[in-house]
Amino acid sequence: MEDVGKYKMVREGGLGFCEQKRGLIEVSGREAIQFLNGLITNDVVKLEDNAQMSAAFPNANGRLIAVVRVIRQGDKFLFETEAATHESVFKNLFRFTFAGDFFVEDSSENFNYFEILGSEFQIPNFQSLIYQKTGGADYFVPKTAVKNFRGELEKAGAVEISNELYEVLRIENGILKYGVDMDETTIVPEIGLPELISYNKGCYIGQEIIARIHFRGHIAKKLTGLIFEENAKIKLNDELKSLEGKNAGRITSVTFSPKLEKDIALAYVRYDYLAEGTELKVNDFTAKVNDLPFIK
Repeated sequence: MEDVGKYKMVREGGLGFCEQKRGLIEVSGREAIQFLNGLITNDVVKLEDNAQMSAAFPNANGRLIAVVRVIRQGDKFLFETEAATHESVFKNLFRFTFAGDFFVEDSSENFNYFEILGSEFQIPNFQSLIYQKTGGADYFVPKTAVKNFRGELEKAGAVEISNELYEVLRIENGILKYGVDMDETTIVPEIGLPELISYNKGCYIGQEIIARIHFRGHIAKKLTGLIFEENAKIKLNDELKSLEGKNAGRITSVTFSPKLEKDIALAYVRYDYLAEGTELKVNDFTAKVNDLPFIK
């Protein structure tokens, strides 16, 4: 892997960043809460001003349209989503603008998105939209301020990381990617992010299936981590098998972790094999189930 020095810097508390395409959609109107609570898995009623939450957009079958982060600013709700799901989220929201006092605006082209990795990074009084996360924050920076923002990153000693290095860090951190680790065939609880779902609010699209899975006790499979005991020649969608030869799931993302000095993967693993430390086979290679993230 190139960027070994940058990897080491980020993993030892330094500051890295990458600029990405992301969607930013603004929702407002007197009936915004009512409409939103019928569309997403979390409860926007409980979202306080200037606070944020994560949520999912499911379809009528409880399958995943998108994972989003939502910030409330007074009467406005700002939805952040991946480039791959940006259009789907916008269309899903916009179709309700004719049904009541509910307005949707795509603000994506007004901002550049910077994902911050490694140590915490904050710029006092900098006019940008900040999404907090474990160990730091991500920024939507107005296009007119991007040059100044990059200057602040440079002053802070931040290094810009490549797409290749970002992918290594993403997998180590257990961050899912739409179209790779999840898609429209994925049932929302399978992605293993319970904080996305409120089981106490009113009805929403797909709720019946999601609630049924929850109240029956467990899901059939869930996304988790795998650590291989040797240099494994594995690839995406390789089948997992139990030591007895039964189907146990499939691989979604693979990389080599310099920190762990092992090959690691994200994978959907069947319920019977989800316990940390369970041994599974991929082709002729052995892996152990590892709870996410790989690096705490």
